[in-house]
Amino acid sequence: MTFEIHLLGPPRVVRGGTAMPAPRGRKVWGLLAYLLLREAPATRAHVAGLLFPTADDPLAALRWALSMLRRLVGDPGVFRDDPLTCAWAEPPVVDVLALRSGGPAQARALGDLGQDLLASMDFPGCPSFEIWLDAQRRHARGAAESLLREAALARLARGDADGSADLAARLVALNPYEENFQALLVRSLAVGGRGVEAARQAAACRELFRTELGVEPGPALDAAMTATTSTPTAGAVTGRPAVRALIEAGEAAIGAGVLQAGLHCLRRAVTDASALGDGALTARSLAALGSALVHAARGSDEEGATALHRALACEEAEPATLAKVLCELAYIEFLHGRYDRVEVWLAQADVVTTEPAQRAAALSVRGSTLSDLARYAAAQHALGQALDFARDERRRSYVLSMIGRAHLLRGELAAAAETLDESMARATAAGWTAFIPWPEALRAEIDLRCGDLPAARTRLEHAFALGCQIGDPCWEGLSGRGLGLLLAAQGDAGGAVESLLDARRRASRLPDGYVWVQAYILDALAGIGIARHLPQAGTWVAQLAAIAQRSGMAELTVRAAAHRWRLGDQAGRDAALALCASVDNPILAGLLT
Repeated sequence: MTFEIHLLGPPRVVRGGTAMPAPRGRKVWGLLAYLLLREAPATRAHVAGLLFPTADDPLAALRWALSMLRRLVGDPGVFRDDPLTCAWAEPPVVDVLALRSGGPAQARALGDLGQDLLASMDFPGCPSFEIWLDAQRRHARGAAESLLREAALARLARGDADGSADLAARLVALNPYEENFQALLVRSLAVGGRGVEAARQAAACRELFRTELGVEPGPALDAAMTATTSTPTAGAVTGRPAVRALIEAGEAAIGAGVLQAGLHCLRRAVTDASALGDGALTARSLAALGSALVHAARGSDEEGATALHRALACEEAEPATLAKVLCELAYIEFLHGRYDRVEVWLAQADVVTTEPAQRAAALSVRGSTLSDLARYAAAQHALGQALDFARDERRRSYVLSMIGRAHLLRGELAAAAETLDESMARATAAGWTAFIPWPEALRAEIDLRCGDLPAARTRLEHAFALGCQIGDPCWEGLSGRGLGLLLAAQGDAGGAVESLLDARRRASRLPDGYVWVQAYILDALAGIGIARHLPQAGTWVAQLAAIAQRSGMAELTVRAAAHRWRLGDQAGRDAALALCASVDNPILAGLLT
């Protein structure tokens, strides 16, 4: 017998194909959603205060709602303990959970992915619950978009450009201001031979961005009109060794910073491997090209993802190639803040990964993702394992920077300084100059917190200048954030806001920037705006909440709620306290006093 709980759109419970009778009122549905979507079990007192704050006897009201919930789901044994746990006799399929962890096949079974969690239900008199519900709705919308995007890329990789365009059009309808979705639609139309429609869509996107956002789309939109994952060259090479040589030459050129020559070699390798009919070699060349587009060609993540999906579609792909592709796809999701999809890809990578370098890469992405989500203990465990497997100095430098960042965010400044210093030393020894601004900007924040403003300025100016020379939006944004905080510490509030706004523009100028950095800048901007009573502060807080809630960044969601409280919304403090309990960071308690 099938047992389904549908929370997207009008909620319902279905057993054996028959909808169960709906309960009276909305609180039972709200209670069911909260208990199913909360990561840790909640106490009865906490849930009663959240959903029945004005009742004469909140616990009695909760007991009544729980009895209605058990009748609704047809399982008298669930939710009887304290804390309340889901001890199902028969575990249900929950649509919103499937949305977060499933694949394109599951997405097709979920119906309209554009529907909101609990439809349009509201819960007057329960302000803290409504803050939580708003966050969950944003998260569900983001998960739906991620799944549609993934399905569109998979269809494009299989040669179904029309099917990809249909899904991409749904994406654009859901979120027309996401440049990556617009570029994917244009690319799908162009690859399918619908050049006129592609040009019209690109023109419509430009007009929308100009009139509504006051900005121009980035180069990814233009590239989508013409870019493909391979470019034919004059004549195919004569054998497999020559294709392998092209891959090696392309990777070496990109490693040396010669991007266009490297991409030319890799595109030719794709074309020539395909001409030879060698599926394994085609997958390997596509994996190399996709990786290069993601890591070296800024603004090209979506084209890189297309190449990686094509590699994944090659039935003859070798395990080492699959491991690389899956890890790279997870890394793209990590950068874009689509964290639910990260573990979907990494779980598949774990099955085919055998080499220590592959394990280190996968664990570094997993640990970084967990850190963004403020699951610090799990993050440090994964990053520690990545460090054990890593043999390459660049990988070790990256992992150490993420370990140092986690220490910094938790206020463990001595451990953070030691780890970040080692990260910079290893990057320098490995000649990885392009990476140094990341740990250097984080290290400067420690100087700021310790009151050493001259040292902070020296590090931040170096990191910012180097980031600008490299042209990396993330490095520019993070170091610009630090310069803004430095100006604030020196009493220059106007200069601080100007610097932070500039940092935000830099961090988001390309569609594949690191979303966590953008949210981190907004947190600093909101804090200064509230302290200086600036009229824009409320807008910055709302923008921070939207990014954090959509992605599931727990700590930054708490910070957004705390900012709301400082703006005069008491429900913000109550929500922050409720959310704070699930985040292992002692610093957060100080935000609410």
